[in-house]
Amino acid sequence: MSSQAIEPMADAVSETKPGRWGRRGTVGATIAGLLGFENVSRRFGAAHAVREVSFDLQPGEIACLLGPSGCGKTTLLRIAAGIDQPSSGRVLLDGQEISGPKRFVPPERRNIGLMFQDFALFPHLSILDNVAFGLKDLGRRQALDIAQRALERVGLAEYASAYPDKLSGGEQQRVALARAIVPRPQVMLMDEPFSGLDQRLRESVRGETLALLRETRASCLIVTHDPVEAMGMADRILLLRRGQLIQIGPPEELYNHPVDVDTARFFSDANEFQGHSSGGMVATPLGIFVAPPHLANQPVLVMVRPQGIRVSANGQGVEGYVLESRFEGDDARCSIQLEGLENPVLARVPAKSAPQRGATVRFGVDPQHILLFPRTANGTI
Repeated sequence: MSSQAIEPMADAVSETKPGRWGRRGTVGATIAGLLGFENVSRRFGAAHAVREVSFDLQPGEIACLLGPSGCGKTTLLRIAAGIDQPSSGRVLLDGQEISGPKRFVPPERRNIGLMFQDFALFPHLSILDNVAFGLKDLGRRQALDIAQRALERVGLAEYASAYPDKLSGGEQQRVALARAIVPRPQVMLMDEPFSGLDQRLRESVRGETLALLRETRASCLIVTHDPVEAMGMADRILLLRRGQLIQIGPPEELYNHPVDVDTARFFSDANEFQGHSSGGMVATPLGIFVAPPHLANQPVLVMVRPQGIRVSANGQGVEGYVLESRFEGDDARCSIQLEGLENPVLARVPAKSAPQRGATVRFGVDPQHILLFPRTANGTI
């Protein structure tokens, strides 16, 4: 932890009610750090948890380490924090080695904040003392004043004298966040920070947390297994699979231009058809689509996302029988039987234009929701 802390602001105090976050723009900013991984590997016996991972987290950037359970996300976070060490490769902060063959900087001297998945609050300390815990280089009075203002920012000032067991999961998450930001770390690491919250609460807490991170200006690396969460928070996504980096880029790049079939499947459900490109086109049960030049004259796998299938407004498209039409708010989820297909096609259409169950309707496809990949014998790249 760093001894650098949020400076008290005389005009920052605002009235907050429990459950409401405090006024935005009242958190002190830090000098963001550049966190670099150079060919980092971590082995446990003969097994690789992480293999040859290299990337830079830019100053002030919010990036998400994304991937399924067991792919190495938390291992990378622990290595960055100094809780674990790489088997090979090195980690740098602002160009200086902090983990590697030449140097190891202990966690408390890295100016890197870590927010654990289980929040790791001390049950025997009050909420205020939990938040002030990382400010040991300051006087007691100054540390408590800074911690109190951080609690005001996350809307929990009235719980300062309470203990963690009196708080809900969402409130404990906010306390852990306040504790992580008060030392003003150059880099913030967050391990699945919203996984313990229910869906409705998760969305609101995520939005407020993102605003708070932007205020601190710290570089931030967030571990998540949820692609929707990653797309909603990250400037860049770093997709991991079996300990290796598969693709790095802005959310729209990974969603619209996935590097392979498994990446496409990870980000969205899709209807999949096997076809063969010929003359720059490929035929599927949903229509004939343009095939890119690099897939010319070869077997292809065509993926059509459900949200790309629409009820045709002009009577064109392919005819389908609606087996099911389920209202889901703004959208409806439809199961459609097409001629010649054994399994139904899934479509997600605007609720206002959703067909009724039992109807025979023509459907078209938005080309933006079509993905094509070269196909092997088992249907994948």
